[in-house]
Amino acid sequence: MEKNITPINQLSWKDRLKSYKKHPGSFILLLLVGTSAVITVTVLVYLVGYILIHGVPYLRPSLFSLTYNSDNVSMMPAIINTITMVLLALLFSVPFGIGAAIYLVEYAKKGNKLVELVRITAETLTGIPSIIYGLFGMLFFVTALHWGYSMLAGAATLAIMVLPVIMRTTEEALLCVPDMYREGSFGLGAGKLRTIFKIVLPTAIPGILSGIILAIGRIVGETAALIYTAGTVAEAAGVMDSGRTLAIHMYSLSREGLHTNEAYATAVVLLIVVLLINGLSSLIARKLEAATK
Repeated sequence: MEKNITPINQLSWKDRLKSYKKHPGSFILLLLVGTSAVITVTVLVYLVGYILIHGVPYLRPSLFSLTYNSDNVSMMPAIINTITMVLLALLFSVPFGIGAAIYLVEYAKKGNKLVELVRITAETLTGIPSIIYGLFGMLFFVTALHWGYSMLAGAATLAIMVLPVIMRTTEEALLCVPDMYREGSFGLGAGKLRTIFKIVLPTAIPGILSGIILAIGRIVGETAALIYTAGTVAEAAGVMDSGRTLAIHMYSLSREGLHTNEAYATAVVLLIVVLLINGLSSLIARKLEAATK
């Protein structure tokens, strides 16, 4: 008869200590993991608390005026520009990222050298500093294509930045879908395209949305790439107009040194916007996951 083994996370502390005496390496690993978790949570709490303490007292109605001037330094135009930038960048990056992942997982042959080249290229693009993307966007979109400093140029640049993240996370999500789902669909007479859009993609939606959430976080917090492509005009901008996002607005206020308190207040709003976007995306992911079950 096989001996029942109780998982270590279900043991009492006394039994755990006995186990750790026999395996001191496990105890050291436990200390390292626990210390890392405590440090991570402490740093996060400190940063959030610091921003809230220095920013909340300076949140005034004038900061949410529809027009910006040197007196109220309103962030409302920047909020509008941030939402516009996120929508435009996702409009460019999501279809290409998901489409590339579908090709790599569903259509490309295993062992294909092109697939490995694409994956290496995507991983390389992920590590390139944002200032390099900004310089490329300025030379190509702003100058070569004559788009000028505009929201469109900034969104196109950000789309290139977040494309590898969306592509790689979507690829991993598709790889996690069991092959029996595909085989069952084929066995019932469904074609390749119908199987992908009716079976595979709905199952992988939570993982795909995780990549989109990461992309949104990078878009909202980006400054260097947008300074060279979208500009820093503090007005609600159209697609072909120059405008600043919340991150650039906060950077500009802190750099000038005249509205440091308002910069902290902008940081609070930026933090709330990111939390709301992540929370909304997570809620949508849970709803879609429940709908597919």
